Amino acid sequence: MRFLSIFLVLVFSFLSITASAKVIGKDVEYASDGTTLKGYLAYDDSVKGERPGILVVHEWWGHNDYARARANKLAKLGYTALAVDMYGNAQNADHPEKAGELAGSVLGNLDVAEARFTAAMKFLEEQKTVNSEYIAAIGYCFGGAVVLNMALRGVDLDGVASFHGLLPQEAPENAKPTADIVVFHGGADPFVPKEQFDKFKKIMQDTGANYELVVYPGVQHSFTNPDADKYGKKFELPLVYDKDADEKSWEQTQAFLNRIFQPENN
Repeated sequence: MRFLSIFLVLVFSFLSITASAKVIGKDVEYASDGTTLKGYLAYDDSVKGERPGILVVHEWWGHNDYARARANKLAKLGYTALAVDMYGNAQNADHPEKAGELAGSVLGNLDVAEARFTAAMKFLEEQKTVNSEYIAAIGYCFGGAVVLNMALRGVDLDGVASFHGLLPQEAPENAKPTADIVVFHGGADPFVPKEQFDKFKKIMQDTGANYELVVYPGVQHSFTNPDADKYGKKFELPLVYDKDADEKSWEQTQAFLNRIFQPENN
């Protein structure tokens, strides 16, 4: 009976700890050059102490539930994640025309993009759950272009991952990226013609980047977003979710993050 009692105590203690552990998600605000930026911070409160921080940069639609869902997934993996706001005041687009305008206003002025990105990075580094020595960024579509441009501009990141991202076609003079780079790309993505893909690859080679290009044959744009088919049908755009590519790219991302944050284990 004594051993049974001890066993039951241990079981109930474990269940109690498991029940109390959860992902904490909260709306946050920070600023860049007078522009209020509204993000979403997520972390698992059962993880003790500091951990790596990861910035999540949204698609061209703006900061939305999809970016937040990805932040939550990263929190469940033990990271602290910040879904950022690159447009200001959490602006969202409900039509591709508006999305294009918002995305163009940021990508057309990379100094503004860098200021907003680094403001988010500074905010993340200041969180008590974050080890500021270990910071990475991931981005989707527009967000992929943002994180790749930040790497080319030499922002102090351990790594960046782009998912169906728009690929930069030029680099700053004497660019020498220090972040490890991985690009998950749909082989049939009509938004990134082969000549653009090849030009980006040459940029990676010319700048001496430590990079990896992962191409999924036959996969189209927005392949990680389960709502892609809905958007594609509504706006007659070649947006197609691909479950296999989504799951594979996420598995590969986990391996990438483990490698850049725990190099001694590789």
